[in-house]
This record gives sequence, C-alpha cells and structure tokens, in this order.
Amino acid sequence: MDREAFVAAFGGIFEESSWVARRAWDSRPFDSREALHRAMTQQVESAAREEQLALLRAHPDLGARARMSAASTREQQGAGLDQLTAEEYADLKARNRAYRDKFGFPFLFAVNAAGKNEIMEALRRRASADSETEFLEALVQAYRIAWFRLESAIRPEEESR
Repeated sequence: MDREAFVAAFGGIFEESSWVARRAWDSRPFDSREALHRAMTQQVESAAREEQLALLRAHPDLGARARMSAASTREQQGAGLDQLTAEEYADLKARNRAYRDKFGFPFLFAVNAAGKNEIMEALRRRASADSETEFLEALVQAYRIAWFRLESAIRPEEESR
C-alpha cells in the first residue's frame, strides 16, 4: 500500500487521529497485526503531550447519544450502552461530565467483552485517580481500543498477504 491507501485503511484505528497511521507508515513493512499496533502505539507514545490529549479528546463519551464514529457506535452497542434505562443513562451522563471536568478528556474504556456494570464500576473507580495516573490509563485504554479495531480490520488469514 502507498501512504494514502494505508491511511485510508488504518486512519480510524485511533479515533479521529489519522496522524497515528500516517506516521506509523514509515515503520513498514509490518509482519503482523501486533507489529502494526506496536508501531502505531509507539507513534502515540512519542507524540507531544498536546497531540496525545487531542487523541483522547477525539473519543466520544461512553453512552453518548450524539454523532460518533461507526467503530465507536458498534463498540458501545456491543457493551449494551445503547440499551441503558433512563436512570442509568442520566447517571452515566453525570459521571461522564464530572470525569471530563476533572481530567479534561472523556472517560476511555475498551468496552469489548465488558458490560455496563463493569464499565460503570471502572468509571467510579478511575474518577478518584490523580490526573497523571488517569492520563496514562486513558492512553492504555486508547491502545486497547486500537487493538480491538485492528483485530476487526485485519483477520488472521489476511495477515500473511
């Protein structure tokens, strides 16, 4: 793939942050999904703090009923966040707002294989963290989300191509 095709294929792996794929392209060739994920993660790790913060801020609030990427919509539906009761939705919305006000970015949680109770517990627990600890945890969650998206984008049988 040339750079343009690569960015078109993998630019959405990190939410609304195609710069990650654009920079990772220079590390090709990639012999596996793991190698591609590692190269992309390294680009985020070496990015300026402002770029990292922008990447975190590009994610939608969990349970948001606003416009979000197709990948975020699928992930949140899979966790049942599209089926919250009115009370659960109000609680999640209030906790998301408090979290965002405290840390300056949305609560990130790789929701694959998680249910709403696990997500709410993580939100309650992590809301009490200090800013630096939570910033680093949010990046870890962004890396996990990216991994799940790469797994969906590149099937094992396609890796050897």
